[in-house]
Amino acid sequence: MGVKSNAMYIAGIASVGLSFAAWLASSSAEKAGIDRADRWGIFIGEWAPTFFGIGIALRMEETRDEMRPTEQEMLHGTYAEGRMPSRAGV
Repeated sequence: MGVKSNAMYIAGIASVGLSFAAWLASSSAEKAGIDRADRWGIFIGEWAPTFFGIGIALRMEETRDEMRPTEQEMLHGTYAEGRMPSRAGV
């Protein structure tokens, strides 16, 4: 779809800032009290982990093809020599 992992990381950081802004605006502009401001802040703040999780999944997908040949070469050479694989060279 063309969405990059960096866009999701930016969205996660923006949702943290938007959460604080929504809490501040609600607590000062509405007369509903601090409980309502807390609900707005928490509601928007819950988006951040979702955006970060999607960003991590996209980053893994973006780097999957770059990592695969290196891992295959490492495992092929290691097992052919009868040794256990090591991540020290990666």
